Amino acid sequence: MKKAVSCGGVVIFRGKILLLYKNYRNRYEGWVLPKGTVEKGESYEQTALREVREETGVKARIIDYIGKSEYSFIVSDDIVDKEVHWYLMSSDSYYSKPQREEYFFDSGYYKFNEAYHLLKFPNEKSILEKAYTKSQKLNKNTKSQKQIF
Repeated sequence: MKKAVSCGGVVIFRGKILLLYKNYRNRYEGWVLPKGTVEKGESYEQTALREVREETGVKARIIDYIGKSEYSFIVSDDIVDKEVHWYLMSSDSYYSKPQREEYFFDSGYYKFNEAYHLLKFPNEKSILEKAYTKSQKLNKNTKSQKQIF
């Protein structure tokens, strides 16, 4: 059994959520949130920001920690236990460019209901709900100031 740690972000701009469409040789296909593996010497926050930038081209900033998701999968007759640490992030534009080298073929910002139904994995849907709820509360608390999301 192997252990793996990744970090990612729920990036929101003007109330819409950034998603990626991955198609790996027609064996793995679906919409996902940006995330990736922690590299040696990196903090979880650094990993999340780097992965969002690499996979989507978006320069985001962290607003808050959302939580972690855990799941297992099989690779080459071995079980991998994976944990993913998620961050609520914001960006300054709708610009995004999917990283083709990682088999991402589309990216874009979607309204919450659209994003929720597009996401492939239940654990990412759960993280999306937590992040979106937190973003709504933060926006209500900054009524007199410029909106965060």
